[in-house]
Amino acid sequence: MTSVLLVSLGSTAGLRSSDAELAASLQRAGAEVTLAAALPPRSVRTLALTDLVWARAARVAATGAIARARPDAIIYSTITAALLAPAPGAIRLDALSVANRPGRHGIWQRPRERRVLARAPLLLPVSDGALAGAPAGIGRVIVVPIVVEPSGVALAGEQRDIAAITYATNPAKKGLDVVLAAWSAARRDGEELLIAGIGAVPGGAEGVRALGVLERGAYRALLRRARLYIAASRREEYGIAQLEALADGAMLVSTETPLSYPALDIARELDSRLVGPDLAGAIRVALDDPRPGYAAAAAPALEPFAAASVDRIVAESVLPALSGFA
Repeated sequence: MTSVLLVSLGSTAGLRSSDAELAASLQRAGAEVTLAAALPPRSVRTLALTDLVWARAARVAATGAIARARPDAIIYSTITAALLAPAPGAIRLDALSVANRPGRHGIWQRPRERRVLARAPLLLPVSDGALAGAPAGIGRVIVVPIVVEPSGVALAGEQRDIAAITYATNPAKKGLDVVLAAWSAARRDGEELLIAGIGAVPGGAEGVRALGVLERGAYRALLRRARLYIAASRREEYGIAQLEALADGAMLVSTETPLSYPALDIARELDSRLVGPDLAGAIRVALDDPRPGYAAAAAPALEPFAAASVDRIVAESVLPALSGFA
């Protein structure tokens, strides 16, 4: 039995959830898995310092776990977790510093990243686009999506009593200002936009209600009732919230992003009218003239993100590759 140490950065709820899913998938494939989570460091002001303190926290967690577990193989979850890694290992990542840390934001991460990628024996990107900007000569690559599945029985379109929903724990990154401006221009009397992840509506916009931080089950229950999920992200590494919305039957209305991501690619194929610069216009199209059978059409595109599909990749490709390290 191959023993695997999974070093989890765990800096967000989404990362913690996806790391737990990967650990469970490795265990179902027959591996013995130790999950070592970095302890949250102090808050600092810049992205460069934030990455540094989290990378140090991951190094501490990895060093202790390596000494205790003596694993056959190591997986560092996120490029940040691997930047100061005490030993080489596979790297699971959703984006590279070269793509999402421009200018001074990645002043030390980008050169360090190149060295880390050069010595990594295996890369486990969560999507085909996650390695955008990677240098030539990187090691073996196996794409392992983050598991996203329906949370329950979704309501039919005419039964959905919530006009629109969005998630904005990081309002600037998620482009909440763009969402609110588009909603203000597009909404009609009686239509309401729900915002999960923040406790107050900026500027007190009409027809908008902030829900605060929700328990995961409660949030997914709202997705099953929502007609639209509105996105205007300035940057997305993977777009779990958007994939969850599609999985629970909501239509995804979105602006474009500099780098595409899985859910946006799916949304563009499902109904190109709902993706583009005119977010207000797309909102009205989705509410007034939705594509018939949108949710049913989304289902086949979401199959690669199902637990069974990911388990197959882990069992047939990832674990054999990790076993080769032993």
